[in-house]
Amino acid sequence: MTKMMSFPIHERAAAYDRMAAALRQLGDTWRDWPDLAACAQAVGLSPSHFQREFTRWAGISPKQFQAALAHAEAGDLLRQGASVLDAALETGLSGPGRLHDLFIAHEGLSPGEAKAGGAGADLTIGAAPTPFGTGVFLTSPRGLVGLGFADDGVDEKTGFEHPGYSLEHTFADMTGRYPNADIRRDDEEAAAWARKVFDNDGPIPVALYGTPFRRQIWRALLDIPAGETWTYKAVAEAAGHPKAARAAGAAIGANNISWLIPCHRALAADRRLHNYHWGVARKRAMLTYEKVHAA
Repeated sequence: MTKMMSFPIHERAAAYDRMAAALRQLGDTWRDWPDLAACAQAVGLSPSHFQREFTRWAGISPKQFQAALAHAEAGDLLRQGASVLDAALETGLSGPGRLHDLFIAHEGLSPGEAKAGGAGADLTIGAAPTPFGTGVFLTSPRGLVGLGFADDGVDEKTGFEHPGYSLEHTFADMTGRYPNADIRRDDEEAAAWARKVFDNDGPIPVALYGTPFRRQIWRALLDIPAGETWTYKAVAEAAGHPKAARAAGAAIGANNISWLIPCHRALAADRRLHNYHWGVARKRAMLTYEKVHAA
């Protein structure tokens, strides 16, 4: 976002035709991994000019864009049962080592770990205070794998404690998504991640695991402006699946990384505040916070 904001809007508008052509060319040729000179020649720019203009316009470099395309394709192949070697060769990578590097850069776990429910992965879970109650952070050495919340106290309507959102329940919820991983507890590590997430203290690499459909829905959630809400139907339409509102709702509920992937901004057709995995009160607090700051 910083790079794009430093690129004045009139310059972004002037570059649009070239960048649209560049995106189309990269989309057609990424399996061959053309070098910078070839990409620049296709849109009539020098390599240095193309590198600078593409990076400022898109927010990532041409090479990073190629890597993102390869990563998405390889992830789909792995989830369909392809071997790591097959996925590497099919996406034009030199071998499993190169594919491994891409998955670490984009998802936080290796391809084999992602495919095997976290088997062999070294994950850390911990609890730390956040603006929205106790946060539970599940991380790997390479990024944030999960963010959930726990409650202490009683339900304002029933007068009973929150059994569904107790710290123990949330730990079980988060770790149960990666049943084969080696998970240890470290609350100090969680506190460091809380500062990154809620105080903007450093970059936040994240890991998004799921079917291609779910990833499309989660990406669509990022298009909802802070302080606004969309219906499940609107999210499904933004993801390119206009008739899949019910499935979109299920995918939204399965989001591993709350707050950062803003499933709290999605509402059912009646637009009531319900069906939030971490509690309606927390969803209301998040939306109110965002509306105030957006204003």
